[in-house]
Amino acid sequence: MVSALPKAALPKAARRGLADEAADLVREAILAGHFPPGAPLREVELATHLGISRGSVRQGLAELEHEGLIRTGWHRATTVIEVRTEDVEEVYALRAALDRLAATTARRSAGTADFAELDRLVDAMDTECRAAADSRRLVALDIAFHDQIYAAARNGRLTAAWHAIRSQIHLFQLRRVESGYDHYRARVVDEHRELAALLRDGDVRTLARKAEEHVDSARRSLLAGLPKASPASP
Repeated sequence: MVSALPKAALPKAARRGLADEAADLVREAILAGHFPPGAPLREVELATHLGISRGSVRQGLAELEHEGLIRTGWHRATTVIEVRTEDVEEVYALRAALDRLAATTARRSAGTADFAELDRLVDAMDTECRAAADSRRLVALDIAFHDQIYAAARNGRLTAAWHAIRSQIHLFQLRRVESGYDHYRARVVDEHRELAALLRDGDVRTLARKAEEHVDSARRSLLAGLPKASPASP
């Protein structure tokens, strides 16, 4: 059988294992606070530290740029994104729409194992809060809870849309906790337990509203902790 595909119509598949690993390791370092917002990410230093080629690091950084976690450009330094008001407004507006759809879709498609995992994550948050709660651990559990809602929705394109902003959300939530940890700690368990209960057997309209309110509460709390912009000079 003769192939209808012209020669050289497709490039050879690239083996991206090291690039993926570079992206994972740098992402973890950013979310662990080793590279704070605005910090430079130097390709040569990262390649030396990780023990891989600059090409693999470059591909890994391209993935993080696609996630919105870093900024780069021609003849400008690559840096971790700053938490700016306009970025927060855009990302959380998108998140509110996605979370509403994920919650209402999961309400119809989630099963026993999904509910059990949501309950486990809320219980883990509760345990963390009752102990000497680690803020980064608490935020990681928060993100994992929402990961599970998207997984329960059984919609691959919806999950892909969530993953497009997930890293930014994670970083923004960490910034929110830095500026208002007591407020976050006091609300995180009850808000997520309420969402889990509504997902299990709540009214869909109430669930949709609560999903949006949950995001709006996070947005307002984060914005309240950001420095106020200086007034423009006359």
